[in-house]
Amino acid sequence: MTRCCQGVDKVFGERTARHDLRRYRRRGASRPTRVLLEALEREGVDGASVLDIGGGVGAVQHELLEAGAARATAVEASPAYLRAAAEEAERRGTADRVTHRHGDFVELADAIEPADVVTLDRVICCYADMESLVGRSADRARRLYGLVYPRDRWWVAFAIAVANLGMRVSRRDFRAYLHRASAVEAVAHEHGLVPKLTRHAGPMWQVALYERGTSSASSASVNA
Repeated sequence: MTRCCQGVDKVFGERTARHDLRRYRRRGASRPTRVLLEALEREGVDGASVLDIGGGVGAVQHELLEAGAARATAVEASPAYLRAAAEEAERRGTADRVTHRHGDFVELADAIEPADVVTLDRVICCYADMESLVGRSADRARRLYGLVYPRDRWWVAFAIAVANLGMRVSRRDFRAYLHRASAVEAVAHEHGLVPKLTRHAGPMWQVALYERGTSSASSASVNA
């Protein structure tokens, strides 16, 4: 496991994965994830292929398959979350439509097929090398590229600093990161993506949707 994914097993281990899977089954996707899903579904996902990077228990995969996507590939650094996502796919009867890959996406990217829809739901904040993660994942998006990541505000920076202090005190290697929205957007733009929507999902998170650039592409911004 690379430094960028160092310590992920201890933070996102079996106990956390089981808890999150139970929560998802009771309550469905979290609010930021729902905002992303609604934006993707408005664009249309019928027959689409999905690449979900760092998808946890697989909420994005499961919901988009239910909404009409044809198949999904899940790339996840946590073995416990990968098992939970596979279990839920089996329970839903979609296991034959999902391919699960374990590891650091940046290392695996050359072996991952492009997809119509690429998603990173609360993944950028777990990765130090944002430029590589966003750049390589953006290259895999044929049509739509959806992100959920922290807002670059002082209170978010403070919360992340406190969380990282706790990690250091407990001698865990994992760290969280706050990347500027302008930097994320610049990388996406460099890789041919055009912003369609940016929306705040509560005080901590923002949702961004991009499309593969065309001469007629337009962008929209809605804050809530």
